Amino acid sequence: QVQLVESGGGSVQAGDSLSLACTFTGRNFATYNMGWFRQAPGHEREFVAAIMRNDGRTHYGDSVKGRFAISRDNAKNTISLQMTNLKPDDTAKYFCVSDVVELSSGWGSFGSWGQGTQVTVSS
Repeated sequence: QVQLVESGGGSVQAGDSLSLACTFTGRNFATYNMGWFRQAPGHEREFVAAIMRNDGRTHYGDSVKGRFAISRDNAKNTISLQMTNLKPDDTAKYFCVSDVVELSSGWGSFGSWGQGTQVTVSS
């Protein structure tokens, strides 16, 4: 059973940086593709970033490319999301997700979701 716990959310000003972390509890963390999604009130869930299990390749949603960076530490069973130049549109609850996959319809997950951590960016 995989459990994911996010941390690091908060309230910041536009242009600030913030880092999120996710701790994975379960077996064989290194075998999972991991990622982040977000959801703002009244909006659909949005893919943010993914990091692959084998080669650490990263993928990003168009709205965060060049500003966000995802990383993983297989020794500590964690992933992180470094967010820079934050904008009010980045305001959302951010979810850590395991077993992410790129489908024809976009990115999704066959795995577990954390409870989420709130990021609020004010102008």
